[in-house]
Amino acid sequence: MPDYQLTCSSTVDLSLAQLAEYSIAYLPFHFQLNETQYVDDFGQSMTYSEFYTAIKHGAMPTTSQNNPAAYCEFFIPFLKAGKDILHIAFSSGLSGDYQSACMAKELLKEQFPDRSIEIIDSLAASSGYGLLLLEVAKQKQQGASLNETVVFALKTRLHIQHWFFSTDLSHYKRGGRISATTAAIGGALHICPIMMMDAKGMLTPHHKVRGKKKAIRALCEQFQIHVQDLDNIPHCFISHSDCLDDALALKTQLTSTFPELRDHITIFSIGTVIGSHTGPGTVALFFKGDVRH
Repeated sequence: MPDYQLTCSSTVDLSLAQLAEYSIAYLPFHFQLNETQYVDDFGQSMTYSEFYTAIKHGAMPTTSQNNPAAYCEFFIPFLKAGKDILHIAFSSGLSGDYQSACMAKELLKEQFPDRSIEIIDSLAASSGYGLLLLEVAKQKQQGASLNETVVFALKTRLHIQHWFFSTDLSHYKRGGRISATTAAIGGALHICPIMMMDAKGMLTPHHKVRGKKKAIRALCEQFQIHVQDLDNIPHCFISHSDCLDDALALKTQLTSTFPELRDHITIFSIGTVIGSHTGPGTVALFFKGDVRH
């Protein structure tokens, strides 16, 4: 049975050590800050602290996705080495990354007729995308074939719950995720929209609460609602954009309600591409639960 390479984009918001542990290759996005182009490489070219400090000082970063040519260049070494490819792509509801990977697949068919390239739309973002990727990687590590792993990824992707809030709505307004009115009222009255990822992989406002403490409790409530088996607590990922104290407060709230979670929560920084669109102040909770709608 031919070997296959698991790949992703840099928007998984995991650690480089985790990608190395499962031999996952990534194709970096790019972002521009103060007229300088940077690689989204998990904080190597620019630390997360430097990135968010620049935003707080007025910088407005922009991002660029990879085109089909970049994907061809990324895929070709694996294909030449005789490997098939399973690429888990950033959500098509947020980016054209998935379409670029699919176009590259079509371009490479004639050159590598004996190789298979499978492209899966994760319908996920940030460490939720990362959580799905690691679930898939574990299947591969346990000996699942390419086809078996594809089936698993498609079956699992909508079970990855995404719930988040932000104390700074200006970047969500800039990106069209919320209305200018919602952002203005939210800022004045300390209202935090609770947002989620829907079944199309798009960010969707769910409901509103007033104040950070209520927002943290709201995320914990969604965990309780959507986890299918409270006797078999899943691993949770929390990610944050330069607000570690809020992420730790969410972890404390979760572990006080569900003591079994104490050793099953990992905290990550939101990377530079996702962070370009959230700005500072976002806290997100990801876990495997029931199916997103």
